[in-house]
Amino acid sequence: MIKEMKTKNLIVILSISYLLWSCASISVFSPEAYKQAVELKVESLELMSFATESFANHEEDVIALTTKLKKAYEFSSGRPDNEISTKQWEILIDPGKNLLGGFLKRWKEEEALSGFFITEMQALVSDAFDTIIGLESGKINPSEIR
Repeated sequence: MIKEMKTKNLIVILSISYLLWSCASISVFSPEAYKQAVELKVESLELMSFATESFANHEEDVIALTTKLKKAYEFSSGRPDNEISTKQWEILIDPGKNLLGGFLKRWKEEEALSGFFITEMQALVSDAFDTIIGLESGKINPSEIR
């Protein structure tokens, strides 16, 4: 019975230690990262709405957006303890995946996309941005740390 109590106490101590460690290993809130994600969400969804038109007519806009997205990814990856948000950016912009990066690649390959497809993809891309925005807004503000 005493051995059983020691084991339970050890499990409780390890669990508490893990929780404290995991809370400490999350990056703090960045107003810049939050602003960047919100602005890129709006820009991305707006540009996607033009995908019924020729890609060639919007190629410069796609290049400009892609550059901004890469900057956001690099900003995220350069922040300490920010692996989860960085992974979300990576998934969002990867041309081999089925979110924004894949959408832009498909638009370029097919030259124009159907309105239905665009609407469905906008919903998915919007949700992906909301995940990134939610991750950032859920972080502790440095002013709240004591």
